[in-house]
Amino acid sequence: MERMHTPVMAKDALSFLDPKPGKIYIDCTIGAGGHSETLLKLGSKVIGIDQDAEVLEIARERLSIYGDKIIFIHENFRNLDSILNELNIQQVDGIIYDLGVSTYQLNKAERGFSFQKDGPLDMRMDKERKTKAYDLVNHLSEKELSEIIWAYGEDKWAKRIAKQIIFFRQKEGSISTTSKLVKIIKTVVPKKSSIKIHPATRTFQAFRIAVNNELSSLEKSLEKAKSFLSKDGKIIVISFHSLEDRIVKNKFKEWEKMHPPLVKVLSKKPFIPTLEEIKINPRARSAKFRVAQKSIGG
Repeated sequence: MERMHTPVMAKDALSFLDPKPGKIYIDCTIGAGGHSETLLKLGSKVIGIDQDAEVLEIARERLSIYGDKIIFIHENFRNLDSILNELNIQQVDGIIYDLGVSTYQLNKAERGFSFQKDGPLDMRMDKERKTKAYDLVNHLSEKELSEIIWAYGEDKWAKRIAKQIIFFRQKEGSISTTSKLVKIIKTVVPKKSSIKIHPATRTFQAFRIAVNNELSSLEKSLEKAKSFLSKDGKIIVISFHSLEDRIVKNKFKEWEKMHPPLVKVLSKKPFIPTLEEIKINPRARSAKFRVAQKSIGG
């Protein structure tokens, strides 16, 4: 349980955000509340957003001691503009995104995120969503499956995996559990390709991204976030795979090239966690941290 409470690259986030009493920050992915807590401890106010109601409830219980210093919002961060307009907030001092799946979500087998735990093929971060991973795995064509696994998982075995999923569906019927999907993937991914990562890693990532429409949500949210950032305010994004990082890198670069520049990019290359942090918090191992500061021209 303790690891769930360990925010990734928290010291880096604090050094850039420089929280003080009276400042307002948005934690677009509050999760269990780790990053928000570091800001609240220093007297700042936080708007904590999460589309996962279960996770949001954990944060609410954990951070209840901060009273009205924190506002909890059950919503997708893609709707950042409507969230802040409803709260009548025009500007904030900093915005942070800690992307990806949380330890809590991975540890709950019934949520279907983990290839290491047997559970239903769900993968919805917001349980109010209609489409589950089950629906994609069992109803899409071979071509559609292959495209998802390649586009969102960048798995070179995408075509083989898609073909095997179809073969299994025709022979055995529906694929209803994470363990069944893992077994199918293992039959076609060569063992020598799975030395560094589990053979199901990329496919599970791909279906999770597709189910939750993660990349589109990130792009839309960033575009809206820039309008609410005060002069010299910082926007931080901690991502865990190349697809997310690419979106952030390109968006920051685009803003910096505007005339006048909207932001100054403070991370020409992404910052990465120290070996010491990775030992304490293994989830941090693939983290990439990018930060930009709102310019005068913005």
